[in-house]
Amino acid sequence: MTSGLRKGLTSYGDAGFSLFLRKAFIKAMGYSDDALERPIVGITNTYSDYNPCHGNVPQIIEAAKRGVMLSGAMPFVFPTISIAESFAHPTSMYLRNLMAMDTEEMIRAQPMDSVIVIGGCDKTLPAQVMAAISADLPTVVIPVGPMVVGHHKGEVLGACTDCRRLWGKYRAGEIDDVEIEAVNGRLAPSVGTCMVMGTASTMACMIEAMGLSLPMSATIPAPHAERFRLAEASGKVAAEMAKTKGPKPSELLTPASFKNAQVVLQAIGGSTNGLIHLTAMAHRSPHRLDLGVFDQIGREVPVLVDLKPSGEHYMEHFHHAGGVPKLLAQLGDLVDLDAKTISGQTLRDVVANAEDVPGQDAIRPRDNPIKTEGGLAVLHGNLAPRGAVIKQSAASPKLLKHTGRAVVFESVEDMTLRVDDPDLDVTADDVLVLRNAGPKGAPGMPEAGYLPIPKKLARGGTKDMVRISDARMSGTAFGTIVLHITPESAVGGPLALVKNGDMISLDVAKRSIELLVDAAELERRRAALKPAAAPDEARRGYAWLFNETIMQADEGCDFDFMQRTGKDRDKLTERRTPRPHKRRA
Repeated sequence: MTSGLRKGLTSYGDAGFSLFLRKAFIKAMGYSDDALERPIVGITNTYSDYNPCHGNVPQIIEAAKRGVMLSGAMPFVFPTISIAESFAHPTSMYLRNLMAMDTEEMIRAQPMDSVIVIGGCDKTLPAQVMAAISADLPTVVIPVGPMVVGHHKGEVLGACTDCRRLWGKYRAGEIDDVEIEAVNGRLAPSVGTCMVMGTASTMACMIEAMGLSLPMSATIPAPHAERFRLAEASGKVAAEMAKTKGPKPSELLTPASFKNAQVVLQAIGGSTNGLIHLTAMAHRSPHRLDLGVFDQIGREVPVLVDLKPSGEHYMEHFHHAGGVPKLLAQLGDLVDLDAKTISGQTLRDVVANAEDVPGQDAIRPRDNPIKTEGGLAVLHGNLAPRGAVIKQSAASPKLLKHTGRAVVFESVEDMTLRVDDPDLDVTADDVLVLRNAGPKGAPGMPEAGYLPIPKKLARGGTKDMVRISDARMSGTAFGTIVLHITPESAVGGPLALVKNGDMISLDVAKRSIELLVDAAELERRRAALKPAAAPDEARRGYAWLFNETIMQADEGCDFDFMQRTGKDRDKLTERRTPRPHKRRA
C-alpha cells in the first residue's frame, strides 16, 4: 500500500517521473527529504475573514501541526470552502453539499494518509463528515468550539437564542434603538460558534459521541488554551492513524454509533438541523436513519442538558460540568458504550474518565431531567406524509396541542412584506404558514421557519404562536414551530394546498399535523395546482446542479448522486423530482 508523497500520483504516464516531479516542486517550499519521507496528515484550513466562528482556526492549525510533528508525521495544510451562517446567501445550507464535495475531492486528489478537518459553523462540520465518510480516509474532527458568554445589564447573553429573544423585545417596542445597539455589541464577545445548543454545538456533540473527535472536543470554549492543547492531542492521534492506516470512518460509523448520535441529539435538546445533517451523513454510509426509530428514541431519552434554548445554561457551563463524557455517563445503558473512537478507546473508556463535578446542574441525572422526553419529535399527517419535525423541548407547552386558522405566506419574500402589516388578518390563536421555503422552493431551505410574531401581536404581548413551514430554523430559536414539512410545497407537497382560513390541528403527543379539509376538496385543489417553475438562475452552474439533484429533508437534503453508489444510488435517483423546466437546446 502506497503512503506519504507516493499516494495518488499525478498521471503523466510514468510513475517514477510523477514522483520525481512532485518532489522537485514541493522542495520549492523548503522541505527536506527527511520531512517528505514521513506519513502525511492533511489539515483543512477553513479560516475566512467572512467567518468569525472560525476565527481561531489559525491557532488550531498551528497546534494540530505541532501534535503531528511531535509524533513523527508531516502536516500539510490545504484550504477548502468556508461557510459562515450569517454571511452566506441565500443560506449556508445551499452551500453545504458544495463544501462536502470540495472537501472530499481535495482529500482524494492530494497525497495524505489521514486528515484533520477543522470546522464549527453550522454547515461546516456536517459537510466535512459527509466528505470523510465518502472518501473513507482516517479522519480526526476538531471543532472550533463555542464562544464565551456575553453580558448586558447584569444578564448573561448567548448568541443566538438571546439575539432572537431581545430582537423580539425590540420589535415589540420593549427595547429602544440605543439599547438594541448596545446588545448588538455584546452578544458575540469572542470568536467561536454560538454558545447555546444551536446547530454548531449540536453537531459537535454528536460527532464526539460518534467517536470522530477526542473527548471534550465539543464543549471547550473557542478562546481557551485547552482548545489548542486538544488540537495538539488531535494532531498526535491523526499522526498515529496515518501510520496505522486506521481506523477509517467506515470502521467507526456503525449502526450503534449512529444510534448513539441520535440518543445524544435528543438528550441535549439539540437543533432540528442536526436531524437533517445526521440523515445526510448516514446516507453517505451503508446505513440509513429511520425517522420512526428516531422518534421512538425521543420518547425514551429525556433531555438532560440544561442549556438554552431548552434550558438555562450555556456551552461553557456544560463544559465545566463534564461535557459529553459526563452526559454519556448519565445516559448509561441508553448508549452503546462499546462503540469505538478514533483514539482506540471505547466510549466505555471515555465514560470511565468522565469528571465528576460536585454541585453542577448543567447535566442532569436521568431521574431529574429537564424534559421527560427528548428534544425533537417527528410528526406525520396529511400535511406531512413523509414527516415533519418540532423541537418540543423549546416549545410552549400550552401550544403542543392546538387547532387554529391558517394564515398563509407564499414565500419568504411575501412573509417579509406582509407579516407586520397592521391590516393583516391574524390573531394569536392562528397558525402562521410559510411555504415555498424548502430545499428547492427557496432554494436551499433557509432558516426562515422561525416566522416572526406579527408586530401588532408582539406589541400586544404575544410571545409564541404555532408556526409551520417546509423551511428550517436555527437550533438557537425558541417557539412552537413545525419544520421540514415533507414533501415541500415546491414539489407539490400538501403544504401547497393550504388556503387562508383552513383549520390546522397540531397534536405533538399524538405526533400528528393535520389540515382539516376533506380529501375531495384537497384533490380539487391539487388538480388546479400549477407546477412551480425553476428560477432563471437555476439554469446553469451550481444552481442548476442543486435544483436538479437536491433531495428532501427526510433524505438529508444531499444531492441524489452523492449518496451510496450502485443500486442504492440508482433507487434514490429514480425518486428525483421531475424537472420543472425544459433544458436549453
